[in-house]
Amino acid sequence: MQIRAAERADYAAVLAMNEGALPHVSSLTESEFSVLAGQCFYFGVACVDGAVAGFLMALRPGENYQSLNYRWFCERYENFVYIDRIVVAPQFNGLGIGRALYADVEQAALLSGEAGVAPILTCEVNLEPPNPGSAAFHKKLGFAEVGQLVADEGKLVSLMVKAVGGGDREAAV
Repeated sequence: MQIRAAERADYAAVLAMNEGALPHVSSLTESEFSVLAGQCFYFGVACVDGAVAGFLMALRPGENYQSLNYRWFCERYENFVYIDRIVVAPQFNGLGIGRALYADVEQAALLSGEAGVAPILTCEVNLEPPNPGSAAFHKKLGFAEVGQLVADEGKLVSLMVKAVGGGDREAAV
């Protein structure tokens, strides 16, 4: 497995993977996807034998991104990395791709943090419709719920944070 920055040549595969993961992620048109890709602080892909097997897209505060979940974190936290979406293609499940992408974005967050301040990773996990696999995955990685929100398309989500580098999430904000 190789993790690298996404390239424009990856966009069609990533968008198809995104649409195949509904309702666990929000649908995007090609235009919306292109705009989101341009706003990302981190847009990484995991490749297995040359094929895109998964991706993760994350933003920092201050982007003109209209996601209710992202806006919720912007209103409450000053320094964070918001994981907007992560998808692993079904045929590549169980290979540690999700963990590897999270480790990579966490390393990028550590490198981008202000001196003495460990930023936090933020994300949401669907409660309705339920996504128990994602909830268990995020808890294993050390994420904790800090709120709930009725989000886009009427989804109920758990809003979660994790201090990067093992720091204290309360002290990181």
